[in-house]
Amino acid sequence: MSDVSRQNPNEEDYGDLGEKRNRRIRIVAWTVIIALILGGGGATVITLILG
Repeated sequence: MSDVSRQNPNEEDYGDLGEKRNRRIRIVAWTVIIALILGGGGATVITLILG
């Protein structure tokens, strides 16, 4: 059985859109990770100051 016959016929090749999507997902993921780290650190500092 060849690769062509296994491929979904409704699935189209979007070319560079897959790369752009992966890059956007990576940027969003890193932004969320950094925001969580900074937010957690900020909460810790506020707790120590007000604590």
